[in-house]
Amino acid sequence: MPTEKNRFYAKLLCARNLIFFLFVSGNSLAQETIVKGKVTDANSGDPIPFVNVIYQGTSIGTTSDFNGNYTIKTTTPGDTIVASYIGYNPRKKAVGKGGTQVVNFQLGEAATQLQEIVISAGENPAYEILRKVVRNKSKNDKRKLTAYEYDTYTKIEIDVDNITDKFRERKIIKKITQVLDSVERMAGEDGKPILPLFISESVSKFYYRDNPQLQFENILKSKINGVGVEDGTLVTQLVGSSFQEYNFYQNWLNIVTKEFVSPIADGWRLYYDYDLTDSVYIGDDYCYRLDFTPKSPQDLAFTGTIWITKESSALKQIDVTVNKQANLNFVEKIKVQQELEPTSEGAWLPVKTRVLIDVSELTNTSAGMLAKFYTSNKNFVVNKPREPVFYQHPIVMAEDARLNENEEHWDTLRHEPLSETERNVYKMIDTLQNIPIVKTYIDLAKIFVNGYFDAGKIYIGPYIGFVAANNLEGLRLQAGFKTSIDFSNKWVLRGQLGYGFKDEKLKYAASVQYIASREKWTTISLRTRSDIGRVGVDDETLADNYIFLAAQRWGNYRRGYYFDETRFNFQRELFKGFTQRFAVKRLTFQPEFEFGYTQPDDVNGDTLSNFQTSELIIESRYARDELFIQDDNERISLGAIKWPIITLRYTHGFKGIFGSDFDYTKWRLSIFKRIKFGPLGVAYLNTTGEYTMGSAAYPLLTPHLGNQSPFYTIITYNLMDYGEFVSDRYVSLQYQHHFEGFLLNRIPLMRKLKWRLVGSANVIYGSMSNANKKLIPLEADSDTPKYLPVGTFDRNKPYVELGYGVENIFRFIRVDFVHRLTYLDKTVNPDVRKFGVLVSFQFTL
Repeated sequence: MPTEKNRFYAKLLCARNLIFFLFVSGNSLAQETIVKGKVTDANSGDPIPFVNVIYQGTSIGTTSDFNGNYTIKTTTPGDTIVASYIGYNPRKKAVGKGGTQVVNFQLGEAATQLQEIVISAGENPAYEILRKVVRNKSKNDKRKLTAYEYDTYTKIEIDVDNITDKFRERKIIKKITQVLDSVERMAGEDGKPILPLFISESVSKFYYRDNPQLQFENILKSKINGVGVEDGTLVTQLVGSSFQEYNFYQNWLNIVTKEFVSPIADGWRLYYDYDLTDSVYIGDDYCYRLDFTPKSPQDLAFTGTIWITKESSALKQIDVTVNKQANLNFVEKIKVQQELEPTSEGAWLPVKTRVLIDVSELTNTSAGMLAKFYTSNKNFVVNKPREPVFYQHPIVMAEDARLNENEEHWDTLRHEPLSETERNVYKMIDTLQNIPIVKTYIDLAKIFVNGYFDAGKIYIGPYIGFVAANNLEGLRLQAGFKTSIDFSNKWVLRGQLGYGFKDEKLKYAASVQYIASREKWTTISLRTRSDIGRVGVDDETLADNYIFLAAQRWGNYRRGYYFDETRFNFQRELFKGFTQRFAVKRLTFQPEFEFGYTQPDDVNGDTLSNFQTSELIIESRYARDELFIQDDNERISLGAIKWPIITLRYTHGFKGIFGSDFDYTKWRLSIFKRIKFGPLGVAYLNTTGEYTMGSAAYPLLTPHLGNQSPFYTIITYNLMDYGEFVSDRYVSLQYQHHFEGFLLNRIPLMRKLKWRLVGSANVIYGSMSNANKKLIPLEADSDTPKYLPVGTFDRNKPYVELGYGVENIFRFIRVDFVHRLTYLDKTVNPDVRKFGVLVSFQFTL
């Protein structure tokens, strides 16, 4: 029989079990609340990563991921959640309790990006973290790897933003009202409408190796849709990941052609103020959060936040912004966000990068522009370099890259799915392209940018040479054409006809080019032409400066001449960076100024004026890291990155062949280099040396290019008269230094003007041999040249001109103050200019 005591314990046990059951059941049955959504920028529509989303007044919350998505799960919810992030105004939204809810935020930018940083007594705790970052760069920087490769997905979108009421009133904009109405709906409740113009996606395989530094991108698939974009072959090469490389372990980053100092540069303390604001787990990494601002707002530096891992002092995440206070033109804001992960070898590689460039409105009635870039990388393979020949071409596009598979196939290629807004962008661009007035404006814009009118299989132009006027020809009219890739991807035909109404002479040019290989760029061409020229203007050397050459057809032709020329040219890239060229040229020279010479072996000393020459040209050019892209049948250089461009040219004139009058040999070596000076800006150095053996009339030597106009030109000697000096052996140096905002940014009254200092130096050390001097006829019983005196250098005295000036005046104007330091004797040259104030116009960021 159970005792009373046993009954009591049994009841107590039952009560305990009942209480425990009710407690557990109550908790298990308590309803869980799930709130999820996306945080985007109200201006651009881009996702905002790293945003704090929490229940108001609690510590319950989370941080948005790189794509702006967040999820909060809790059994003790409040009724309001708050989204906040540095540089943005916080937003609150009401939420319910229980179930799953979607709450999206659109955050507007705050007036100021960071609160004032206050440093207490003692060392700033952020400093020791940054010192560790610098000490561990050799371990964490991806440049320590001998090689790496990965799969990459790139997405680019270009939009019109700041669509004001004044902008809407413009004639062309009224024609696209239907599209603008759709834009309003896409913007969302808090967002500002943007008008999409271009969107592209590409999937590539990217390869890099060190020693030698080589890279190669194989674009496997590309999808492009843009207003005015048709073929997309050129654009496809530009939208890959090769142009989206941002390594903050470098001291300086090149963005929109400008050099920005990294917040983890070796000299970080010179440029930034820092504040240690938080420590948090990001995935499995415990990280310190550091906020920073530039010491000088006008410097090319960032404002933002970095997350540094505690264990390895590596950069885990970064979010930086360049605001309109910086010394930049036409740019309202640049924003870069990046997330990195460690590789098996310890170095960290970026897995996701997002870049936004906000271009400001040029006038009150115009709109701005947004350029948005997103890159995702995965499947890393490190320290397995391939043979150098594998990297022969920096960018290669697969033959079927532009074959548009259906949307379902692209969903398997993308690293993340497109948002609903991005899918609508494709549809809106298609609508825009089919509006008649938009098509008309696109055609006009293409003519302006390309210089040619696209007539299908041929291009008509270039328009810049249609009209000219000078003292020899009077009014000159000209028309021309070249064939497109639709005509042939092997053959390129060009033709040009011009007529002068004063000299009543017809000028012409015709050429045919055969592209023998695109793999190792190989071309064979033949050209014939009859035209006018100026002594000292070498159109072969200045071929890339087509605006300068077109401008030479205007004004007074000092030392002008008529010529007939036939040229054969063969060119091939033998290996990466090394191009070999072979050419044969025949030229006749018929001067329109007082000119004379004597033949080297003419004992009678007869004075002649016309001559002919036949030349063989062999040229070797080496540019180790020059980047090329192919635009239909043309190959375009984007310049060298780190190494100089070296060109060696051999020219030999054969007397007696095709009536040639001279026998001579010329050797020329030129070196061009872009030099980065960090906080001191960037410089461009061009040095050339040439040596001529044998005798020839002075137009076949080197008449140094002077400038008697009021405009400054970087390729001329700006205080030298046209044809003032001629050499057959010389060494020259032309140096331009752009100081960006150095010094002027530190002067309070100058900061708002955003003027920039510039310096220049032009030096020639040269001479002319006695053999060539003897070919110039002299006045009777005098040492003075008979025809328009030709100046020559003293052997021990260089020509020197130094300049200094200010650029970026009203964003377009440059003023240079140039001093000529040598050859100032007015008895030799009564018109010598010792000092000049010259103006030029330029478009720079």
